Amino acid sequence: MKQTSAKLPISMALIACIVCALGFSLIALWVSDHQVRHFDDKIISDIERLQSPVMTRLMKFFTIIGSGIPVVFIILIAMFVLHRVLRHRQELLFLAIAVLGSVLLNTVLKLLFHRARPEINRIIEANGYSFPSGHSMTAFSMYAALTFLLWKHIPSALGRILLIVLSSLFILAIGISRIYLGVHYPSDVLGGYFMSGCWIAACIWLYQRYEERRYRLRTKSTA
Repeated sequence: MKQTSAKLPISMALIACIVCALGFSLIALWVSDHQVRHFDDKIISDIERLQSPVMTRLMKFFTIIGSGIPVVFIILIAMFVLHRVLRHRQELLFLAIAVLGSVLLNTVLKLLFHRARPEINRIIEANGYSFPSGHSMTAFSMYAALTFLLWKHIPSALGRILLIVLSSLFILAIGISRIYLGVHYPSDVLGGYFMSGCWIAACIWLYQRYEERRYRLRTKSTA
């Protein structure tokens, strides 16, 4: 793979991984010690003020596109583009590991913390444990991974800014929709963001180390 100046420095990915791991640890500690109730209640109260029929339909839309079948559909389209159009098979593997790893990690963490879901103001039904939010983790991992992979293929600064803005909006909207619909606490969503940030940063760091090694070996073989 050709090296480009658009590559995220490995040191930045590692720092982001550590910072997000610390952030998740702090949220997890507050959840375990039941010290996060005031934070959750305040955010839930603020979001409840936004309730309206139009907003409910919008939040249901965002929670649906963060669910299983739409996520699989988006990933399959991205994999097709990476494999057939851009011819980047390593990037395809990176995307699969980033998203599937996030799903598996979320399953393990839910079983570890076994936090019950909110019981009040429930607009839709959801099963399983609450912390951390699976929708939030999947959305963060998927859109962050896609942003990382598409970044170097977008030549203009404006295009890259739009990519980051759109990805961030989808990540935030999917997380907020879970709070609005009454199936997650705000701390569930925040914890999911931190954990996915840690996971995706670690994936980027390892992926770039692998690419750097391949580049050095290829350079040696052609020297």
